[in-house]
Amino acid sequence: MAGDTTKTVILDNSGIRRAMTRISHEILEKNKGLSNVVLIGIQSGGAHLAREISNCMELIEGERVPVGSVDITLYRDDFKSQAPHKSVGKTDITFSLEGKRVVLVDDVLYTGRTIRAAMDALMDYGRPQLIQLAVLIDRGHRELPIRADFVGRNVPTSQKENVEVLFDDKQQPVEVVLEK
Repeated sequence: MAGDTTKTVILDNSGIRRAMTRISHEILEKNKGLSNVVLIGIQSGGAHLAREISNCMELIEGERVPVGSVDITLYRDDFKSQAPHKSVGKTDITFSLEGKRVVLVDDVLYTGRTIRAAMDALMDYGRPQLIQLAVLIDRGHRELPIRADFVGRNVPTSQKENVEVLFDDKQQPVEVVLEK
């Protein structure tokens, strides 16, 4: 029937935890530890995942990495075509990005437009040494030349499908679903 959707769980809670642990180790390895590394999550799913990665890195290294979040609403290239009263979220970056190794975190990488907007937003907070991208899910279909440095899982999709990371009331990721 038209309009019917089916949901398939592509990562359960333990799968998400394994992916987050792997991403944390890869970030530490590529950056040779935590020196000068900060995590910035894209509101809202990426912000929750950035906190999870920070917690995981603290367990591994015994040191806390600074975590912030960025709202990209005003930086989106489709902002003017959105609903006239689209609410703007909160950016929370309480530290300088000057000369930092910024790991930008998002839940699902799709066209790349969200990441472009996030990079534009970050530049208003300083000039990082570099920006790396960590995503839980890379579903393909790029419209911009953007790629993730750290990927939890590649999930080939059609453009008619949707991938969603579901969080509980404590903002912990519980599962990733594919809707057809």
